[in-house]
Amino acid sequence: MKMKNKKAAQDAAREQHKQRQLEAKARRRGEPILSRKDPHKVPNPTILIVCEGKNTEPSYFHQFRLSSATIKPVGEGYNTVSLVNRATQLSKEKEYDQVWCVFDKDDFDANDFNNAIDMADAQNFGVAYSNQAFEYWFILHFEDHQGAGMHRDEYDKKINSHLSFFGASYSGKGDKKVSSKMFEILDGKDDQTHKERKILAIERAKRNYNLLDHQSPAIEESSTTVFKLVEELLKYL
Repeated sequence: MKMKNKKAAQDAAREQHKQRQLEAKARRRGEPILSRKDPHKVPNPTILIVCEGKNTEPSYFHQFRLSSATIKPVGEGYNTVSLVNRATQLSKEKEYDQVWCVFDKDDFDANDFNNAIDMADAQNFGVAYSNQAFEYWFILHFEDHQGAGMHRDEYDKKINSHLSFFGASYSGKGDKKVSSKMFEILDGKDDQTHKERKILAIERAKRNYNLLDHQSPAIEESSTTVFKLVEELLKYL
């Protein structure tokens, strides 16, 4: 990901190394060791999230209430390579501590999809991709769907089979927005495990992702790296 505080992190590592050397000398001399706080930590980072979808993804990320970071989710309507190019443009218009690209495989060309990931990586952008679609991330909040066997056209039905129990619904073919009610459910606790659903989704997505070799993410269905972005956001709650 593109982090303006990368140099600060390197400085901090050098400072920590220097501090360890001083502490080692103090031990040899029998002197007391005084702990020091890292002076290079960058507070309240600003995180740009550039989304392929104009409604679903921005409406989801907008509802994260962070206490020590500022996020700016934008829905651009671009996809794969063009989305990364757009993220590059936006990152030059204003300084951000992190830049993330959020896009789907859908029916886009496999080379375009894989190249978009490589391009984003090369620019230190975070990548939150989904194969097939972003809604796969929602499904993982309720069940451990692995592998192929479900076309993205069936995702809405699967999501609604879980949301209906709570008196809520999601329409990927309508306004494609995540309502506050839906977000509250996604953010709630699972009745069986008593874990937060978003934590279950992270665990499932991460495990499924780690089963793959990532030589060609375009053929790795079903998989998502949205968990990486959500894990990052949760650091700033």
